[in-house]
Amino acid sequence: MAIIVNEKSKILIQGITGSVGKGFAKRMLVYHSPLVAGVTPNKGGQFVHGVPVYNSVEEAVYKEYADTSLIIVPPKLVEQAALEAIDAGIKTIVVYSEGVPIHDSMRLVQYANLHRVNLFGPNSAGVVSPGKANVSDIDDSILRQGKIGVVSRSGTLTYEIVEILKKQQIGISTIVCLGGDPIVGVHQRDILELFEQDEDTDAVIYIGEIGGTDEVTVAETLKGMNKPVFAYIAGQYAPKNKRMGHAGAIINNENESASRKRELLELSGAKVVKVVTELEGLLKNYFNSQKV
Repeated sequence: MAIIVNEKSKILIQGITGSVGKGFAKRMLVYHSPLVAGVTPNKGGQFVHGVPVYNSVEEAVYKEYADTSLIIVPPKLVEQAALEAIDAGIKTIVVYSEGVPIHDSMRLVQYANLHRVNLFGPNSAGVVSPGKANVSDIDDSILRQGKIGVVSRSGTLTYEIVEILKKQQIGISTIVCLGGDPIVGVHQRDILELFEQDEDTDAVIYIGEIGGTDEVTVAETLKGMNKPVFAYIAGQYAPKNKRMGHAGAIINNENESASRKRELLELSGAKVVKVVTELEGLLKNYFNSQKV
């Protein structure tokens, strides 16, 4: 089935009439992702590449049965857009927008948790199950359907993983990008648990980074997993108290360093690499062993 999104999803884009929204919609339609509607206040009745536009999420849910939203609106409007989606009954939300005020994110994440909504982001590259549904900025042309799950906070590093998998002709079940902000909705442990239960996923690639304590809870989750997990922690040479790329990628204490996180993951059974390209050899050996 893959996880989070699949061919049965019904996707809407909040902000579909903007230039970025139009671009996402066009690509979704070209690759047959199940896009059913767009939402832009005061522009209801229009069409974007043949997709109907509604004034509200509630209307889109009522008329098109939308259940998944991709939010591409200015940062200051994200909270309002996401709250509207949650109140309308949307259960999966990807916030692509970057630069959302942190207090908005805190309120939004709490509200999503109270309503049991899967909220990815803010600042999430999205979620994609190749050949089934794409709610991300990862182009379908470089994806291949298969049995490897990928979870990451970084869209850029995810592209590197996709390139490695493409080079070795290894397919993907689902890619989940959680977002690079300090406050995000869904966390790594949640996705690892879903991959463990997913019959279409045989192994998982986990991409972490400096900052925060998510890897501590991930390490505990790994102890209960039967599927192999290959891991990489970005920021090996990052100095303490200096933000590196993502807003949340900053080492405040030793437990948030790349070396400490690698240690925790290794102790829990993950196959951890120091350089992301080392995953090529690990994956090659893994798949060769599966053929024996």
